[in-house]
Amino acid sequence: MNRKILTTCYLILNVFFSIMIVLLNKWLYVQIEFPNMTLSMIHFVITFMGLIICEKLDVFCIKNVPLKEMILIAMSFCGFVVLTNLSLAHNTVGTYQIAKMLTTPCVIFMQIIFYNKSFSITVMLTLIPIIVGVILNFYYDIQFNILGTVYATLGVLVTSLYQVLVNRKQREFQMDPMQLLYYQAPLSAIMLCIVIPFFEPLGNTFTFKWSFFDLIMVLLSGVIAFFVNLTSYWIIGYTSPLTYNMVGHSKFCLLLLGGSLIFHESLAINQLMGITLTLVGIILYAHVKMKDNKTLLPQSSTEERKPLHKKKQLPFFTQSVKD
Repeated sequence: MNRKILTTCYLILNVFFSIMIVLLNKWLYVQIEFPNMTLSMIHFVITFMGLIICEKLDVFCIKNVPLKEMILIAMSFCGFVVLTNLSLAHNTVGTYQIAKMLTTPCVIFMQIIFYNKSFSITVMLTLIPIIVGVILNFYYDIQFNILGTVYATLGVLVTSLYQVLVNRKQREFQMDPMQLLYYQAPLSAIMLCIVIPFFEPLGNTFTFKWSFFDLIMVLLSGVIAFFVNLTSYWIIGYTSPLTYNMVGHSKFCLLLLGGSLIFHESLAINQLMGITLTLVGIILYAHVKMKDNKTLLPQSSTEERKPLHKKKQLPFFTQSVKD
């Protein structure tokens, strides 16, 4: 009974933090125009500090790997967080969220092209409603803009590359997502610290035009971003990838509702049809993949509840965004 209560708490917290981070980041961009890269760097620093605390509490163990092996993945981590946050800043919450759904087909195509990996016809067919639904949403989005579309497209491409690299590094070094994040976060923060003066001049970024409350909200967004990662990790540790996917679908719907209520983002009927089509495609894809995995790995059910410090592959989350 205690385990069920604990798992339920993790699910509720993950949904809550995931929704809060998107809506709070959107508020920071819209209301106080906080610079994107600076916010991402703050998130990385807070995430690293949180991971240090988690390691001290034995939530996970650090695995020693050469830093040079982490540089490319840290660069792609920077790119995906910054670009998805720029997509959030220049698009509606609904369009930002629906664009992220293209990551699934993009990852599949990358694996086919670069790794000659094959997928079943059923899996490929589930991609059709996802792609068509996203196209419909963008076409009928009443707040459509070219810059937002560019950021969303680049965000999908870099996020897909990042997920492919994460999968590769997890297999290569037998690392779980938190062990990878322990290296990615500080390296990514350093990289952003170097490039921020060129894209967000210090004179504009640090004029202290924000109130004390605004700065507290910035720090809070970093803390929430860390807890999104942590609770996602806990969900996989205590439940299964299927549960994680179902929780993701609920967050998707709640974020659309939140964007509509808080930022008054209205949805055209055709746009709503596109969103529904995409959601149906994602649910079908998750169902087919889980069925395929169960067929290939009949013993996987015994591995779903390994202790958190053991290796566990997690459908990657976004983090600062990450969902």
